[in-house]
Amino acid sequence: MIEDPDVASVAALMAVPARAEILLALMHGQSRPAGELARFAGLSPQAATAHLKKLVSGGFLAMVTSGRHRYYLLASPEVAQAIEALMPLARSARSSPYPKPAQPLQKARSCYDHVAGQLGVAMTDALVRKGYLIENERDYRVTTSGASWFCDLGVNIQPDPRSRRAFTRKCLDWSERRYHLGGVLGAAMLETFLDSGWLARSSSHRRALRITHAGQTELWRYLEIELR
Repeated sequence: MIEDPDVASVAALMAVPARAEILLALMHGQSRPAGELARFAGLSPQAATAHLKKLVSGGFLAMVTSGRHRYYLLASPEVAQAIEALMPLARSARSSPYPKPAQPLQKARSCYDHVAGQLGVAMTDALVRKGYLIENERDYRVTTSGASWFCDLGVNIQPDPRSRRAFTRKCLDWSERRYHLGGVLGAAMLETFLDSGWLARSSSHRRALRITHAGQTELWRYLEIELR
């Protein structure tokens, strides 16, 4: 007999507010040292170390070392997906009226390694509207014209056969309550847009993205998106 997964013990690891703050601080997909994570969560170094050990042993975080320093990052895209999936529920649990997300986050942010917020939803809508993607129940399919468009833009659309990660994924946007493009293709788009200078990481918030002047021009040129 196959037993059900132990969801309760996994949820308990995330249920501590300090650990939730640590996980949210890593939702931009990059690694951070323990000292920074302690400050984000308002913890002493000793308390942060104890929480980090539990998150690593529970499979939420991975630890990498560089010399004498230790850095932490989310263990997998699935961890980020689980956190992002809880965010709409977290907003619904608040008393009405719902507090609005910070404006930079609502406009454009990284959801682990792909674009979210108003920009992420607008990009996905445009890709579907132009026939580059076809929306399915759980994901998107790249069309022939879409494959040409992505290649012309320099976005890699060849999935890695060794990867178990979904190539495209419908990710529910917690601030917009609509879907944006995630998965390998969504990550490749964000990487391309950052490399091309269309988007830049904001200095004011760890997850916020800023649309550059070149990005405003090119997003309108390629997808007819205009966000100021």
